[in-house]
Parts: sequence; C-alpha cells; structure tokens
Amino acid sequence: MSLAKNTICLWFDKDAEAAARFYAATFPDSHVIAVRRAPGDYPSGKAGDVLTVEFTVCGIACLGLNGGPAFPQTEAFSFQIATEDQAETDRYWHAITGNGGQESACGWCKDKWGLNWQITPRTLTEAMAAGGEEAKRAFTAMMTMGKIDVAAIDAARRG
Repeated sequence: MSLAKNTICLWFDKDAEAAARFYAATFPDSHVIAVRRAPGDYPSGKAGDVLTVEFTVCGIACLGLNGGPAFPQTEAFSFQIATEDQAETDRYWHAITGNGGQESACGWCKDKWGLNWQITPRTLTEAMAAGGEEAKRAFTAMMTMGKIDVAAIDAARRG
C-alpha cells in the first residue's frame, strides 16, 4: 500500500509504533498499515530501529516518524474527534487521559506521547455554527469545562 497524496507526519521521540497501535485500538477506521525500519544509523537511532509507521486515525493517513527528542508535540497541532454523545465523549477522553495522558480545558487533552486531541461533541460544533446567542451560551459553558459535558452544552443551547 502506498502513502496517500497528503499524509500528516507526526514526529515522535521513539514511540511512533506504540502510539499508532494505541490509536488503531482506540478510534474507529484506524489501522497500523506498515512499520519501516531504518536501513542505517541516523542521529537518534540505529540501523534496524523503527523509523516510520504508516497508520490511519479515523481514516486520516498519518506517518509516525521516530525522529528523536528535538521537536516535541505542541498544541499547535491537534486531532479533533467529533463525538455523538456523552458515552462516546467519555470513552475517547478516558482512553487518552487514562493511558498516561493529561486533561486540559475546553475538550482538549494530551496523550502520553504529547499529541493533543480535541474531543468535541457535535452538539458543541452545531451550537457554534448556529451563531448568535446560542453560540455565546454554549461557548460560555464550554469555557468552564475540561471534558465536555454534553447535557450542559445542550442546556446552554436551549437557554
């Protein structure tokens, strides 16, 4: 299988394969496609070490690169996962934070490899798209949350 025309390349210190396998086990339409080993020594590894991992996250083509510690993940990049209800929101949130990750604000969390995730219920996205007072109420409610509380967002939407 060849890489997609456009692939997201994610820089990892050394755990691209473990991260890809976690994502594949956690999210639907996510798979590890190929693990490639370095044909020679490189600045942060040796010949035979896992160099790249081809995988998908919710159908999005990704390449994990074990490039060493020079470039850590930041909030400048995140995956945004749309959820249908509180159960799905909770499942993904707890999978990420419960596997060595950490909670943040407004639906954001970080996995143990430093990659940032937005676990975003569709009701919040719909409220923001509606604009006006509905968006303002939902936004105000969201600003008080870590993990998004679907019932609280729905109540804010209704006013």
